[in-house]
Amino acid sequence: MGEAMEIVVDDLTGAEIAAFIAEHIEEMKAVAPRPESKHALDLEGLRAPDITFWTVWHEGLLVGCGALKELDEQNAEIKSMRTSAAHRRNGVASALLDHMLSVARARGYRSLSLETGSYEFSAPARALYEKFGFEYCAPFADYEEDPDSVFMTKSLG
Repeated sequence: MGEAMEIVVDDLTGAEIAAFIAEHIEEMKAVAPRPESKHALDLEGLRAPDITFWTVWHEGLLVGCGALKELDEQNAEIKSMRTSAAHRRNGVASALLDHMLSVARARGYRSLSLETGSYEFSAPARALYEKFGFEYCAPFADYEEDPDSVFMTKSLG
């Protein structure tokens, strides 16, 4: 993508991120086969004190976002990973995931888990997580078995 991407902690008050998250939620509603299978958090949910939220910027454009939610002192969850349609397959998600893994290790988490879709739309996300060493697992935290969801985890050793 030429010039380096900038990954910054975001307070979720800007109009750009509000629109970006709204698009994410609408996209998830459109592709999730059942409403109960949509686990994306809205702006208010992402502002919770146990969540750190980052935005990714390239040449002044918001190109991606993602968050870490602390589950307990040793475990965290990846939430709201999204890359803008125009910037997919350009390394945005890889750079952000690498950043979040570094932060998780620095915080002393022993594992990082996530939920994503089991349907075709989410295949690139699953491939990314597999590339980074995430393995499929049972539901964690408050999740329950769902045919439209898959759960993945990575030990941070």
